[in-house]
Amino acid sequence: MNQLRKFIACATLTTAMLSVLASPAAAQVTKSLQNGLQAAGGNAGYTSGGTTDLKQIVGALISEALGLLGVVLLAILIYAGFLWMTAQGDDTKVKKAKDMIFQAVIGLIIIVAAYAIADFVIVSLGNATSGGTGGEAGGGTGNP
Repeated sequence: MNQLRKFIACATLTTAMLSVLASPAAAQVTKSLQNGLQAAGGNAGYTSGGTTDLKQIVGALISEALGLLGVVLLAILIYAGFLWMTAQGDDTKVKKAKDMIFQAVIGLIIIVAAYAIADFVIVSLGNATSGGTGGEAGGGTGNP
């Protein structure tokens, strides 16, 4: 328990120091940086005016949700590793940590499968609504 208090104190101190050091840097955001970020967003498919295409909105929402789930998965893995390292030979704590890691890996498999299914559905909807078949139909013959 004493190690946990030390860990929490170190994490709090580090966070406080980083927030103090980052404040002057955050205040120096210039217009050119904002323009660069907008250009990068435009290259990634995001527009400042927003998009009205339902496929892109749903695709972006799914992508963001799966990204958030990946962050949650990482946090669970870090927490389980911390539990395992601080178990001090207690078999129940080690078993709990192993179970959490196993469940996190199962969650990762589900997340990857969900991404694959969502990507397939979004691409299929895009092909169906744009008239494209995704195959070789109508391409490369040179006839108008």
